[in-house]
Amino acid sequence: MARVKAFRGLRPPVEIASLLASRPYDVMNSEEARKEAAGNKYSLLHITKAEIDLPEGTDEHSQAVYDKVVENFDKFKKEGWLVKENEPKLYIYAQTMDGRTQYGIVGCTHVDDYFNNVIKKHELTRKDKEDDRMIHVNITNANVEPVFFAYPAHKEIDKMVSDIVTKEKPIYDFVAKEDGFGHSFWVIEDKKTIERIEEIFDKEIPALYVADGHHRTAAAARVGQERRKNNPNHTGNEEYNYFMAVIFPDNQLKIIDYNRVVKDLNNLSEEEFLKRLEDTFVVEKVGTEIYKPAKLHEFSMYMAGQWYKMTAKPGTYNDNDPIGVLDVTILSNNVLDKILDIKDLRTSKRIDFVGGIRGLGELKRRVDSGEMKVAFALYPVSMQQLINIADSGNIMPPKTTWFEPKLRSGLVIHELI
Repeated sequence: MARVKAFRGLRPPVEIASLLASRPYDVMNSEEARKEAAGNKYSLLHITKAEIDLPEGTDEHSQAVYDKVVENFDKFKKEGWLVKENEPKLYIYAQTMDGRTQYGIVGCTHVDDYFNNVIKKHELTRKDKEDDRMIHVNITNANVEPVFFAYPAHKEIDKMVSDIVTKEKPIYDFVAKEDGFGHSFWVIEDKKTIERIEEIFDKEIPALYVADGHHRTAAAARVGQERRKNNPNHTGNEEYNYFMAVIFPDNQLKIIDYNRVVKDLNNLSEEEFLKRLEDTFVVEKVGTEIYKPAKLHEFSMYMAGQWYKMTAKPGTYNDNDPIGVLDVTILSNNVLDKILDIKDLRTSKRIDFVGGIRGLGELKRRVDSGEMKVAFALYPVSMQQLINIADSGNIMPPKTTWFEPKLRSGLVIHELI
């Protein structure tokens, strides 16, 4: 069963919370982070993207940046911009997007659950990215940014959360100017409620699912594992045995599309490419207006100013295979690999990926600009598909899921000491 526990969070005062909270480190580059934090001394980006406080062009993985991370984190605590709770708490974090709100429990999850596959993954990670986040955790002695998990929805937890959010005002409540999404945050003060939530996870929730933040999750777990090995007096109760997550009920989450753009047609003409597609798809020209896939196994393609509807032909996929049923698999096998000769989506420089939050107009723009030759839009993966794959021990193809809204970092931080 899954372990979730309360912790003494490090939080900003109410009056600066909306200024301090930032988007995750990995959704923007250094230049974008520099612009986003401009004129805002409270922005957590001074800790998560500390290169913004050094000369432009500074390598974000340099020692100078890591030194700045430590300096800035210490400053935030010294200035009272981050203040530690007196007692362990759990929290509720709500996000509102397009009129839909999802409510997550903020708590600490256990390192052992990651390695024992109680915390289930659906993506591979890259060691270089894990190593960078491990450095960040080690030098700050903290999980500065939470990871994003899902759990099988539980009626009693739903009821407790509902009672709190309807009866109590959130301690933080703001709409982020960068994305227009609402962010609300409650501290669970009642000890019996905290203990009951911990008990339900420990006795009734069989697994947690990594939704977003595979690299942060792996890095946090590896830090805990290493600290155990290096501590001859290890007891198992140390804070480094745990890392911070926001855990949402699976039935409240929605995955949006994650699309592809390709630079060339592998030396094929447009006519030859369309002809090759007809081996495995029913291809229909639908005009110049943006066309969005309406169901599983339906794709849209944009090329040379035209949108096309592509429907995978029966027999070209396996609905009984948790990986084979995915539209990313169908596209990868029958188009990207077989026709365009793109073998490794992780390393190929001929393909790029566009989160659905940017809209299909972004696909059109990148093709019309001449940067890309063709774009493909996919129907989004469902939460049930993600759970089926994680439960079966399989791994999704790269860049399959895109969750929105992204968690705001800085509403609460978990220190390892």
